[in-house]
Amino acid sequence: MPKPRLATLAAVALAVVLPFADAAAATAARSPAAERLYALFDSTWEKELALNPMMATYTGDARYNDRWTDMSAAGIAQRHQHDRDTLAALRAIPRDQLTPAEQLDYDLFAREYEQQLATHPFKPWLYQINQRGGIQTLSETAEILPFRTVKDYEDWIARLQGVGTLADQHIAMLDEAAREGRTQPRVIMERLTPQLALQVVDSPEKSPFYAPFRRFPDSIGAADRARLDAAGRAAIASSVLPAYKRLQTAFTQRYLPATRSSVGISGTPQGADFYRERIAYHTTLNGLTADEIHAIGLAEVARIRGEMTKIKDQVGFKGTLQDFFVFLRTDPQFYYKTPQELFQAYLAVSKRIDPGLVKLFGKLPRTPYGLRAIPDTSAPNTTTAYYQPPAADGSRAGYYYVNLYRPEVRPKYEMEVLSIHEAVPGHHLQVALALEQASMPQFRRNARYTAYIEGWALYSESLGEELGLYQDPYSKFGQLTYDMWRAVRLVVDTGLHAKGWSRQQAIDFFKDNAAKTEADIVNEIDRYIAWPGQALAYKIGQLRISALRREAEAALGPRFDIRAFHDTLLATGAVPLDVMEPRMRAWIAAQRTTAEQAK
Repeated sequence: MPKPRLATLAAVALAVVLPFADAAAATAARSPAAERLYALFDSTWEKELALNPMMATYTGDARYNDRWTDMSAAGIAQRHQHDRDTLAALRAIPRDQLTPAEQLDYDLFAREYEQQLATHPFKPWLYQINQRGGIQTLSETAEILPFRTVKDYEDWIARLQGVGTLADQHIAMLDEAAREGRTQPRVIMERLTPQLALQVVDSPEKSPFYAPFRRFPDSIGAADRARLDAAGRAAIASSVLPAYKRLQTAFTQRYLPATRSSVGISGTPQGADFYRERIAYHTTLNGLTADEIHAIGLAEVARIRGEMTKIKDQVGFKGTLQDFFVFLRTDPQFYYKTPQELFQAYLAVSKRIDPGLVKLFGKLPRTPYGLRAIPDTSAPNTTTAYYQPPAADGSRAGYYYVNLYRPEVRPKYEMEVLSIHEAVPGHHLQVALALEQASMPQFRRNARYTAYIEGWALYSESLGEELGLYQDPYSKFGQLTYDMWRAVRLVVDTGLHAKGWSRQQAIDFFKDNAAKTEADIVNEIDRYIAWPGQALAYKIGQLRISALRREAEAALGPRFDIRAFHDTLLATGAVPLDVMEPRMRAWIAAQRTTAEQAK
């Protein structure tokens, strides 16, 4: 990945310390170069929505809801050429004729396309199918679609009719991956066998794709319901079910036997280089090595173990920390008996968090969030929870998805910290605020820099006590468990992908240092195997944000305003850490100058 211009980014940080700038004022003063720049942003965004209909769907743009993203070799090549053309068009705009704030937009835009071009030689699309998602869970797309009008259903039927083509494109990718040795490990791909079985059913009504036809809104009349239902059944019968049978055959007979026995990405062609690129991409920091990250992880694990031991002693538990972990994993008092009880408890936690946000934030998002259960098609193989962002235009709320599969492995003491991370003040607050900033171009409002987004959510977990949570020592231990979980990630991700660790070695290290249940631990380790480097971003981002807060508190003393600090940090939307840090230090310096002048 090309190195960003750090000196330039530090300079422009001074121009953007004021949060939530006025869009009209900025637009009125644009130079001809800036007009070209923002026209490029707009035209590129529109073209990318057309080239990637699934991206459009996830952002809430319904114009392409009747088609899937083209995953053929030609479609991939077209998007790659678009990246090259976009970067060339950007380079034709004279950067030196832009204001510092416009230069920041220019640099971030360039960074996105430089990164995409740098990743392309590693053929990341060949690894995109894994146990957590892929074409085998394509039916879950219905979760984010409105299904309010006849057109919504007609679009879904058109997509159903296109599943056959999409499946054949994925079969071609699986065959290419098998030929080139760019496969996922067999141990995690074996998890796809039951997922595919859920799609290969004997009647359209049993298909997960049929779910929208079970819940027509009252606004759609009986005649239209009958017509749409018949068309949906026909499309599933003629396209979806045969497609998944072909996919199942190709997967079982050709791809699965060719999958690798190694678990680290280093076991694939160009794997070591690919992992270095993934580290830079996910941490948004150049030069940070796997060895350095591994050492940071080990130090954090040791620190958090000390805090955990204090809690164990506080509750009067007699035994080792390992014994305490076993107690927490197995004692029935820490678990609900039914999925319904677990879901209601998550609702109650969310309602307790919301009122306290005004103490820590001056600006809160207008977009609401809701709570949903993770669909059955993916629940057994995915994480404890995840967040689905709202539509960019506010037409769809954000959703906090919780895993209700096997409630006996979902501890009560993790619920507060999990809700903080996935909903508020974690992902929903940050993402919704970014999407609501009309002054920023779309590519920035929708930016997905992992270290910032996940670093913010993990930092947010530390705000629980300020929000009146973690009053129970076991709940506080849950927060430490989650902090330890992310520290462990630094060790096991680098261990798996750079140091030759086995899957069992990673599982054992996790079990030795965290109270999470074994089911969660195994799912987590398999996630890191399938998604190299992504797990590194959480703790790296959290450590950088926490350090900035300590800097601000030390520099400003009693004049430190936590609400202003958070509002300023969130005002840019997601940015790389090497952009965030100089910007926040510029804000701290400005606040200190103001405080000194007021004396």
